[in-house]
Amino acid sequence: MTRRTPLNEAHRKLGARMVDFVGWDMPVQYSSVIAEHEAVRTAVGLFDVSHMGEIEFTGPGALETVNRLISNDLARCQDGQAVYAGLLNDLGGFVDDVVAYRFSPERILICVNSSNREKDFAWMKARAEGVTPVDRGDDYAQIAVQGPKAVGLVQRLTKADLSQVGTYRFTQGEVAGVKSIISRTGYTGEDGFELYCASDDAVKLWDALLEAGQPDGVKPCGLGARDSLRTEMKYALYGNDIDDAHTALEAGLGWIVKLDKAGGFIGKDALVAQKAAGVPRKLVGFELTGAGIPRHGYPILKDGVRVGEVTSGTQGPTVKKPIGMGYVPTALATEGSTFDVEIRGRAVPAVVVKTPFLKKS
Repeated sequence: MTRRTPLNEAHRKLGARMVDFVGWDMPVQYSSVIAEHEAVRTAVGLFDVSHMGEIEFTGPGALETVNRLISNDLARCQDGQAVYAGLLNDLGGFVDDVVAYRFSPERILICVNSSNREKDFAWMKARAEGVTPVDRGDDYAQIAVQGPKAVGLVQRLTKADLSQVGTYRFTQGEVAGVKSIISRTGYTGEDGFELYCASDDAVKLWDALLEAGQPDGVKPCGLGARDSLRTEMKYALYGNDIDDAHTALEAGLGWIVKLDKAGGFIGKDALVAQKAAGVPRKLVGFELTGAGIPRHGYPILKDGVRVGEVTSGTQGPTVKKPIGMGYVPTALATEGSTFDVEIRGRAVPAVVVKTPFLKKS
C-alpha cells in the first residue's frame, strides 16, 4: 500500500507531479527540476521530507545505548548537537546513514532514511542494550527549508535566536505558532533548517512558510531538485552511493567513524582491519570530458575493462557540467585519474575531480 505524508494534499493542490518513491507518494517536481534547484541555490526552497523516519531512545543509558549502535560519537557532543553517522554491519558496510540528535544523555532521536524505516528499527531493537527504541516516525512531519534566504525566512516566524544555532546544532521553539525542533542541517549544500513538528501541524507550518517566503522567491521543491542539489555536493544517497556491501572507508566517510571512541561500535573491527590492509576501492567524484550524462548503473571502464559503475550522476544545473560518482579501484581514485563511462555503447572519457563539485564560499 502506498504511504502518504501529511502534506500529500498540499502537494496536489500546488500541482506537483507525484511519483512512487520507495512506497511513498511523493512530489518529484512542481514547476521544473532546474527552476527548483536554482531557487535553493539563489533564494529558498521547501522540501517535504516527512517520509523520513524517527526513532527515539529515552531513559537512563540512552546515550550509551545509541553510541554502541552508531559509528560517530555522541559522547563528545553537547546537548543540542547532532551528528551524521552510520549504522554499520559487522563488515563495516551501511545498514543506513543517519542523523542522531542529542537532547540530553537520556533522550536521543535518530532520523533514518525512508526506505529503511522498518529495517532500521528492527535492527536497532535487536541490538540495543539498556534502552529499547521507540518508532516515532508517524508522529513527526519534517520540512526542509534550504537556501541563502532560508535563515531569514525561518527567523521571521520564530522567537528563537537562530544566530545561536550553529551547523549540526538544534533548538526547540515555535515556528509560525507550531512547536518545532529547529535543526540547522540539510542535504543541499546550502544553509537552512530541517523543521520537525507534529504530523497534525504540518500543513499549518508548510502554508506559513510558503506565504512568508513569497518576498524571498520561495519555491516548493521535489525529489528531482533534492537529488541534483545533493549530487553537486557529493552527498551520498543510501541505495545508490552507500549500501551494505560498501564500507564507510570505501565511501570516503571515514570522518564519521570514530575508531577510538569508548565502548566501540558495530563494524569497528572490520574497519580497523580494512584500514590496516588498505582500502581496495573508493567512491570518487568525476566529470565527463566527452558528450553525455552519467547515470546510476552505467559501467566504468579502464582500457576497455569494467572496473566499477556509476552510483549517481546528472547534468549539474549550477556547475553546468555532467558529473557523477562511482566506486573505482584505489589506484584510479586520485584527482586527475582518467577512465571511461559507457553510455549507450559509447566509451565517454571522464576525469576524477576534487569534490564537492560546487565550491561554496
